[in-house]
Amino acid sequence: MAIYVIGDLHLSTSSKKPMDIFQGWRNHTERLINNWQKNIKNEDTVVLAGDTSWGMSLDEAASDFALIHSLPGTKLILKGNHDYWWTSHTKMKNRFLQDGLDSLHILHNNSYEVEGVNLCGSRGWLFESGDTHDNKIINREAARIEASLKSVRDPLLEKIFFLHYPPVYADQVLRPFIDLMLAYGINRCYYGHIHGAGSRCAVTGEAYGIRFSMISSDYISFSPEMVHPHAQSG
Repeated sequence: MAIYVIGDLHLSTSSKKPMDIFQGWRNHTERLINNWQKNIKNEDTVVLAGDTSWGMSLDEAASDFALIHSLPGTKLILKGNHDYWWTSHTKMKNRFLQDGLDSLHILHNNSYEVEGVNLCGSRGWLFESGDTHDNKIINREAARIEASLKSVRDPLLEKIFFLHYPPVYADQVLRPFIDLMLAYGINRCYYGHIHGAGSRCAVTGEAYGIRFSMISSDYISFSPEMVHPHAQSG
């Protein structure tokens, strides 16, 4: 069993949102499927770090979820800023069960213990602008981050954190998020959201005592990135 991550699939099998108008996105769904099937096995776990479907509702996103379910592995889905279909955890869980999509699970205010590590995550937020509205969102997202980190069953296992938004970008940093991750012993964080020329300002590698990796699908060539291999695979 291995753990993989990829963000920003931007699937649109029913909403018909054209992504090939953006540089590097031509035939991105087919490329994603080919890479996924080539590398991922049924026993693996894949974290989807937000912006999974362009569907505006669970009904409209249903065909995208069916496509994801048809691919190998267990999938843990975070919320992204374009996931307009997102509703309550209970409603999403029930809809997945109703549609027979038992390989799909929501990562929101919770965590999953997989292959000897804890997988935690939340949507996050982008910039610390000092605006009152932004501060309310930051405080709410910090509470969700802490809820996920607190939910682990075995705190002695490594906790790996996933966000949709980058907690650091260029010279901007969301200290409440960084401080929480440090307080709970996070040393690896994966995030998406950034595309195209914006990737030049993305922080990758170690910063603030945490190793950051950007996993937007176009940045990693629509091929899920391995986070944690099976212990026996090295």
